[in-house]
Amino acid sequence: MMKGKRILLIIGGGIAAYKALEVIRRLRDRGAAVTPVLTRAGEEFVTPLSVAALAGHKVYRDLFDLTDEAEMGHIQLSRSADLIVVAPATADLMAKMAQGRADDLASTLLLATDTPVLVAPAMNVRMWDHPATQRNIATLKADGVRFVGPDDGAMACGEFGPGRLSEPMEIVAAVAASFGAQPLAGRHILITSGPTQEPIDPVRFIANRSSGAQGTALAQACLGLGATVTFVTGPATVPPPTGAAVVRVETAAQMLAAVQAALPADAAIFAAAVADWRVAEAGAAKLKKRPGEGPAPLTLIENPDILATVSRGENRPRLVVGFAAETHDVLTHAQDKLRRKGCDWIVANDVSPATGIMGGTENEVTILRADGTTPWPRMTKDQVARRLAEEIAAALG
Repeated sequence: MMKGKRILLIIGGGIAAYKALEVIRRLRDRGAAVTPVLTRAGEEFVTPLSVAALAGHKVYRDLFDLTDEAEMGHIQLSRSADLIVVAPATADLMAKMAQGRADDLASTLLLATDTPVLVAPAMNVRMWDHPATQRNIATLKADGVRFVGPDDGAMACGEFGPGRLSEPMEIVAAVAASFGAQPLAGRHILITSGPTQEPIDPVRFIANRSSGAQGTALAQACLGLGATVTFVTGPATVPPPTGAAVVRVETAAQMLAAVQAALPADAAIFAAAVADWRVAEAGAAKLKKRPGEGPAPLTLIENPDILATVSRGENRPRLVVGFAAETHDVLTHAQDKLRRKGCDWIVANDVSPATGIMGGTENEVTILRADGTTPWPRMTKDQVARRLAEEIAAALG
């Protein structure tokens, strides 16, 4: 969606500068070329070597570097990009932009350009709330500068509030929006993620090793394509995506209720690893081990089948995607699941311990549809999510 786009990334100072490295990687994954500019303050937090290695491009740092001026003058550099991104944008850098100052390479580039500019602010909450900063923001917006964030959250200084740099995927989504690459704009996507926890007693529960990483990546990918996302998640270890409507649940019954409450949707992706069974009567108090009496008997009953319920329900989304995490005979079980559940696609993967997929950063999936089976190579869960989101966008038209 950004193939061939040229992005000039200006990295300001501040502890949040480390996120710029991830932004570079994500942009390049999407086919964009990134030319980095590192301010003097930014060099205190990330090194030119790390920036250059991820960008695959030399780092520009000094306005008065005569070699750079001969090869790529600051005027040409500022105008050769399709978009200029400032991340993080400090209060000082935004003040320079608003006042038209040009006393270093970054501020000179920003003053000398007619290229669209996207700013991702990051600063202490008091600096963000200060009237001078708010005046500068109003000026920049009036000048046509676009903003992404800041978010509310805990900061390195120990305070909490607005001023936290947006997450890398939010910045990438804003870049994509700047290019109009939002094929899921106006679409509502429902996603389930993480494990469920079925109580045995107030202390113990039945669950699985799902981290929720693939579900979060899917939500971020759909958000990046412009979708409105409802994210129903069990107790996952990976944080939920920023920008989605997050509904937290614990049990399968709670997840089904949350899913039904979130309908209608254009598409539903059921990436959660839902426990098949629950204890018929969970103990009101902790079950105690009593010597000589043997283990406490547990009667298990089936949990509701969320995928089948939605696939065959009256309020069925136009596209329903299920997941099949298997440890053996993966395709056989996945094909059976596709038939029994009534969904449109099944994303099948092998989660046996040797693969490292359950709880890991990579995945290797096969997409099963009524008209055929398509294996995908092993890749990161983020890459799987982006490819799947793009195929969902194409299917919805």
